[in-house]
This record gives sequence, C-alpha cells and structure tokens, in this order.
Amino acid sequence: MKVDFTDVSDIRKRVAVEVPSTTVDREIERLSQRYRRSVRIPGFRPGKAPARLVLQRMREQILQEAAQNLVPKAVDDLLRERDIRPVDTPDIHDVSVDEGRPLTFTATFETLPEVEAGEYDGLTLRRKPIEVTDANIDEALEQLRGRAAREEPVDGRGAAHGNLVTVDAERRVLRRPDGETGPPPAPERRSGARIEIGAADNPPGFDAHLVGLEAGATTRFTVTEPGGAEVEFDVRVTAIHERVLPDLDDDFARAVGSLESLADLRAQAAADLRAHAEREADRRLRDELLTQLAGRMPGDVPEGLVNRELDRRLERLARELLAQRIDPQQTNIDWNELREGQRPAAVDTVKSALVLDAIAGREQIEATKDEIDKEIERLAERANRGAQAMRAILEKDDGVASLALGMRREKTIQHLLSHATIVEA
Repeated sequence: MKVDFTDVSDIRKRVAVEVPSTTVDREIERLSQRYRRSVRIPGFRPGKAPARLVLQRMREQILQEAAQNLVPKAVDDLLRERDIRPVDTPDIHDVSVDEGRPLTFTATFETLPEVEAGEYDGLTLRRKPIEVTDANIDEALEQLRGRAAREEPVDGRGAAHGNLVTVDAERRVLRRPDGETGPPPAPERRSGARIEIGAADNPPGFDAHLVGLEAGATTRFTVTEPGGAEVEFDVRVTAIHERVLPDLDDDFARAVGSLESLADLRAQAAADLRAHAEREADRRLRDELLTQLAGRMPGDVPEGLVNRELDRRLERLARELLAQRIDPQQTNIDWNELREGQRPAAVDTVKSALVLDAIAGREQIEATKDEIDKEIERLAERANRGAQAMRAILEKDDGVASLALGMRREKTIQHLLSHATIVEA
C-alpha cells in the first residue's frame, strides 16, 4: 500500500492512499462469488452463473461494496502502523475503484497538537479574600423575611409600590418594534395576571399607571417597550395585596431555622454566607488556573474537539431547561448564535484540557480503578440506580473511559492547586 502524507497544518493532515490492484481484484472476486449465490440471471440456475457475468450485471454494487470494505481497513492499517490517533473519524473523498487498477482515495483528519506544558509547580494564583460583614448578614435576613412574608388584601386605598396587583388585561401592539414590518399581531388577553409593582421585568412606564388604582378600577394607557414597540393596555384591577414581613426576632428564628434566638440565626446566616463565599472563591481560583493553562497553547486546536465541547455546553443547557420543565425548542434562544458565542470559551476549555493531559502524563497521574468504581457508585446513587446498571449505561458510549479522563484531569487540577502559590487579592 502506497501512502503519501501532507501536513495541511500542525494539526490537520491529508494522506493519499493507493491500495494494490491485486488486493482490489481479490476483493472484487470474493464479492462476485458471494453475489453469484443469490443473483438471478436468465438462462442460469441460481448459483450457477459465471462470476464474470455476475460482475458485469452487478458491477456498480460490487465496486461500491469493495471500496466500502477496503477503505476503512486501509485507513486503520496506516494509522496503526504509524501510531497516529486522529481526533475524529477521518474524512474520505476522491475514491476511485475499478478491477485491474489500484484503489485510490484521500483521507483528511485532525491530530492532537504537540503540547509543551512548561514549568507548572509553584504557579501564582489569586484568591479573593473572604469577608462577611454585618450588612451582608442583614441583607440575607431580609431575604429570609421576604420569603416568609404573608399576603394580606388591601382595602380603602390604591395600589402602592411593592404591592401585588391582580388584573385582567388586554395588550395591543399599535406600532411594531423598530425594524419589523407587517401588520400588528392579534391582541393578547390575560385574566388573573399578578403583577408586582416595581418588579424589574415590568415594561418601562407600566408601574406608574397602576399606582393609586383601587380594586375594581379600569384604565387604558400606552407605553413604549424596549425595541421601540408602542403598546396599548386595557387593565381592570380585580384585587390588591400587600406583603407583610414578619418581625425579625427570636420567634422568627425559631420558625425559619429551628434555632433558639435571633443571635443564633445571625450566626447561621454568617456561616452560610462564608461557605458560599468560600465556594465562589475556590471556583474563581480554579478558573484562573485553567485560564493560565490555556494561555500556554497559542496555536490552533482541533476543530473536532471544539465542536464536542460546544455540543456538551448546549446539551447541558438543554438539560437544565428540561429540569425546569421548559421545552428547549419552545424558547426564544437562537441556538446557532448561542453556539458561536460560546466558541472562544470552548477553545480555551479544550486548550486547558490538553495541557492538563500533558501534565498528567508527565506526573503519571491516573484515576485508579477504586476511584472510578466509587464515582460510578456516586453517580448511581444520584440517579437512583444500581451501580451495575449505571456502569452498563456508561459503557454503551465509552462513558467509563470519558469518566476516567475527567477524573484524571480533576486530580491534575488538585495537584497543581496544592503546589501553587496562592495570594489573596
């Protein structure tokens, strides 16, 4: 087999392959004999037609199948002989096959780039100082009060800022948003809609038309929404409620936290805030480490790896939406635009992963069988499955190997963090 390699770039390779005619003819003969047993040719009993006549009748199918059999084997052989591991299945094109002639084709594929990890012991990383102030604690307690608030109907006065107003409303677009053409959409009607006066997602100017209205009042007004749409509302107020906050005292502490006193609740809030701040500081520290590692690879990375990372990111978002019972296809998300917007971050993720792999190889860091088994047990417990069932699921798509690779990278991150110089800043 003749092979001619061309470096398209540091990571993209093209190889022209020529399979000897003797190999091609042998495969054509084998297929002709196989087809001979089933093909029906007038004048011959089944299986008795000459193989040459069968080839004439089934030429296109036999040549196509010969190429389908020989090309993958040739690719596997040349990659194995040269110890090349492509990122993805090679792209095959320019296939030419005929009896008495060599089979020729071209394969293109990406390979992993050479990674120079450089020096990595003693990296300098910054960690945000942890500080929990009385103001932070006060804010957390106010949020607790807000979640514990009760609603009481409002009588004898109009709606005020912060009140919850129940309305029947009709929304009509008088002028479409800037840049849009065509007739306005049909009016939208909602009954029993609850609106908090002052909420951030209310249209600009909307709240001012509700303030002061009492239950039973009606009003019509026009607002200009973001984007330039001019919208008219007909609103009828059916009910007004105010949120009454509980007193911040020992009784409140006992009600929300099963604690003895307000002082205990403040201490618990401080501990929760500190734990959250610690987790956030650790996350930022980890992100800075990965950013530094990605910066050690100034060159290109395989597009196949970047596309896999993009797929993972979008699949993760889709799962999060489904967990909230939101159909990803029914959202206003432009998935193509979102995908391209994630590309720079995906490239950095791939770069940092390649550097981590290089460091893990140098340091001989691996996930042990015991560690992998324990992680599978943890995943099984989270999914309410048995460990064997979870392993079977993972093994279907080479998931155990992917799990081990992720664990190896995580161990490498922890190794680097344990040897880093961490300064508070």
